[in-house]
Amino acid sequence: MNKLNKRLQGLYAITDVNLMGEQLLEMSKQAILGGIHILQYRNKTATLQQQENEALALAHLCKKHHVLFLINDNIDLALKVNADGVHLGQTDTQLLRAREKLGQEKIIGITCHNKIELAITAQEQGADYVAFGRFYTSHTKPTAPPADISILSNAKQSINIPIVAVGGITIKTAPDLLEQDADMLAVINAIFGEKDVMAATQQFVDFFPSGIHL
Repeated sequence: MNKLNKRLQGLYAITDVNLMGEQLLEMSKQAILGGIHILQYRNKTATLQQQENEALALAHLCKKHHVLFLINDNIDLALKVNADGVHLGQTDTQLLRAREKLGQEKIIGITCHNKIELAITAQEQGADYVAFGRFYTSHTKPTAPPADISILSNAKQSINIPIVAVGGITIKTAPDLLEQDADMLAVINAIFGEKDVMAATQQFVDFFPSGIHL
């Protein structure tokens, strides 16, 4: 496993404007203090200036605490705030174009829904990680195609880049996904929908092996 792959492990938090609102920075900080390894900024409704302001503040916060910071979809924004990389959907900017603009050092992850063949293609095109899901009912993306948790261990037979499980993950379902060899769990509501964000984060972090955050 290379150095980058070693960093692509653990709890992966995704921001949500509806849950966080003006508390974006403070709630993100609480999740960071709780032990997340990756933070993805996702806000498709804000103005470009607001997105830039928020992303820049989060980028500084993550850098201070040695947490990877990714931007959802927006390559130009990722470059502007010097994020660690981007996460792309299947309908977003093509992976090859993203790599051309971002260079080889930035992280690129891509959603593969419930299809291993998409993950194989993503790996061939230079993705650093892939994401499968939704595995459970998702408040953020309720219409996303469902996936069976067995796809995680099955995908390990075909690809060697890290795998993220996403979609309605809770404290109760997290162990099942990790048993199926997920490298990362991407969580929104079960962290940022809780009154005590740091405590909720710590509950998830406890499921992972100690010492994996580099």
